[in-house]
Amino acid sequence: MNSFTRRRLCLQAALAGGLTWAGTPARACEFFSSNLRVTHPWTRASADHDETAIVAMRFDQVERDDRLIGVETMIASGVETVQAGVDGAKAGVDFFIPRGVESELSENGTFLRLTGLRMPLDVGRVYPMRLLFETGGSLRAELSVDFKRFL
Repeated sequence: MNSFTRRRLCLQAALAGGLTWAGTPARACEFFSSNLRVTHPWTRASADHDETAIVAMRFDQVERDDRLIGVETMIASGVETVQAGVDGAKAGVDFFIPRGVESELSENGTFLRLTGLRMPLDVGRVYPMRLLFETGGSLRAELSVDFKRFL
């Protein structure tokens, strides 16, 4: 077998190996509890002096009613629930997640606000967090940091 044929076989094998990965769906930023799926928990990058950050995420594939009752993370000393357009925030976390419906924490609706940030949140970083559900128990997740808003 000459070198041209060996090189061609190596390239074909590499291509075939690469195509096997192309058929599998990406599951990045999805976290599953026994009751539901959490998709893409995220926040915006912060400046050195920022003390709060908004957290958003989506809940779907909900098999029975549940409630997000807590969030633990190393990057903040506390978390509160806020509804956009409403003055004041609820201390702690309390977000109802109905069965069979896609629910979302977003910047434009109800969201979580991390309080007492312990460090600046840099773009591209991922921080561990634990979500606590009333019936679904504890779920380890990752909080992704996206770009700052340009407004």
